Amino acid sequence: MQRVTNCVLTDHDHVLMLQKPSRNWWVAPGGKMEAGESVRDSVVREFWEETGITVKNPVIRGIFTFLIIEDEKVISEWMMFTFGANKWEGNLLKKSPEGILSWQPKQQVKALSMAEGDRKIWQHILEDSGVLYGTFRYSPTYQLISSELQNDETFE
Repeated sequence: MQRVTNCVLTDHDHVLMLQKPSRNWWVAPGGKMEAGESVRDSVVREFWEETGITVKNPVIRGIFTFLIIEDEKVISEWMMFTFGANKWEGNLLKKSPEGILSWQPKQQVKALSMAEGDRKIWQHILEDSGVLYGTFRYSPTYQLISSELQNDETFE
């Protein structure tokens, strides 16, 4: 199972986003964890590699399982650990190796082109507190089939 980390970096009313060239979808910068790497170390490293910025004190905001389903069988599965941060150091890369970096107004994020499940994640990160847990099921063409979401309050 692949594990990935990403981070939603906010600056007042803006959020740093990355537009990936494969589908032109907007995402939070991040990427694959390396063997033996901690989740927190991974998010700091991946964010820096894609943006040139070192996030300070990232806080976990979501833990998600993604399943790709074909003919009622799981053909791919991965986990994503989403962090939030509002402090950083460094200079934003003029050109990211992963796509186009842009500070987007928070109120426009959900209108951007992205995976349908990501809209639910962004809504939580930008509008709610605590940690969101979820499972997303997609077709091989990344059409959202279903999702189950729970937040910290669900477990109280």
